[in-house]
Parts: sequence; C-alpha cells; structure tokens
Amino acid sequence: MGLRRAGLVLLWSVMSGMTGCASIPTSFHPAHPISLQEWTHQAFDGVVRTHVTVGEVDYPAMAREPRFSQYLNELDRVDPNGLVSREARLAFWINAYNAFAIKGILDGGSPQTLWGQYRFFVATAYRVGGELINLYDLEQKILIPVFQEPRIHFAIVCASRSCPRLRSEAYVADRLEAQLDESAGGFVNDPTKNRFDREHRVAAVSMIFKWFRGDFEAQAGSLAQYLARYVSDPELARDLKTESYRIEFLDYDWSLNGVPYAGSAG
Repeated sequence: MGLRRAGLVLLWSVMSGMTGCASIPTSFHPAHPISLQEWTHQAFDGVVRTHVTVGEVDYPAMAREPRFSQYLNELDRVDPNGLVSREARLAFWINAYNAFAIKGILDGGSPQTLWGQYRFFVATAYRVGGELINLYDLEQKILIPVFQEPRIHFAIVCASRSCPRLRSEAYVADRLEAQLDESAGGFVNDPTKNRFDREHRVAAVSMIFKWFRGDFEAQAGSLAQYLARYVSDPELARDLKTESYRIEFLDYDWSLNGVPYAGSAG
C-alpha cells in the first residue's frame, strides 16, 4: 500500500508493455480445497500473537514459524468467494495481504526503493485458492473498490515504518468492526504517524491520507472531518470539524517495521 504513485505508475506502464497487463482472478480453483466450515485464521492469529509486539515484526522468527507456512498453504486451499458475509470476505483479504507482505520480506523483497516497490507490490504474486495475485491488485482491485471501506488503509501493512502497525491478532468476521475502529484510532493518534499543532492549526499527517484522500473524503466530506472521527482529544476533534486546520503531509518512511531477516533486503 501507499505506493509512490507517479513514479510507480510510470514504471508499471513501462513494464506492462513488456509483460502484459495484470489481471485479478474472479473465480478460484484450489487443488486441495479446505471446507470453509472447518477453516479459520487461527494459524495466522497464533503467529502474529507470538511474533509481533506493538507492531514490531520479528521476521527471523517468522521465517522459522511452521504456522506461518501452514497459513500460506491454507490460503491457497480456500475459495474466498465461498465466504458468505462481507465481514468474512474483508477479514480474509486483509489477513491475506498482511501475510503476503511478510512473505515478500522473507523472500528478499523490500519496498525501500522505487524498483523495490515495483518488485514487492507488482512483480511478485502469491497464491490464493489456486490462483495468483499480487499486493497491488489485491489492494487496488479488490480491497478498495469492492469493500469501499477507508479503514482498510489502517489495517493492511506493507512492512514499512510509516505503515499502520501490524496487529498482534488476525482480523476476524465477528469482531471486524471493532478491530477496524481500533486500528483507525490507533493510527490517527500515533504521533509517529500524525502530528497536530494546536497553536498554529496545522495537521501534519501521513501520506496515506494524501494517496487515498478520495476514499476518506467520500465518506466524511473532507479529510479534516474524517480525522476528527478518530482523534482521541475531543477539543482537537471539534477544531478539526471547523476545518480551520491546514493539512500537510509527512514524508513516508519505507524502512522495515521490525527485526530484519538475514535473507531479506530490508
């Protein structure tokens, strides 16, 4: 998520001419399907509970974790179109994105350079239900347009410092609303991601709010109004609602969000 838009779009345009346009699967054909009545996100939940601390990912431990390999294998054996509820499908794709981003780091990827971002988000594909999808298409062609839920941007984690913190639990359908609200509030009120200067009426916020500004404005009317929903200080929320704040955007830190893995480029 959070690609350096102009540069990556140009690079993607060039590469598309060389390799053909990417497409997303509309149906899934797992070779050894798991019954959706039996399948859960339990393996991934156990992994992030054990190896993620306040958003810091222990990548070397992830590389040794059999439950992580198990979860990736299970994602390839599930047909997400068979999930009945919107909440179940959204939780599935959020967890899949986060698991694939971790896998990308363990496989030696890194979004710290423009070329690295192309490789990390576009050129590397992952298996879901017997089909292939990359992180860019998962975000841009499934998560954003299908679900039209701005809180997604606080839930999917691209393995970088300026991304939202990876939760120490998997997203699950029956708690999804609460989890998304917690992730949104945690991100907006994180002073390493967003800073609010009450004296000068300046909100210096994450580039995520610039890259996906339309998503936030479509739901709240303005970026300031959206921020006001989640700031913990009621006086600040009131001030933001008056739209008297000037919005500025902070540089994005693409460095790794955890302990580097010796086999990765992060």
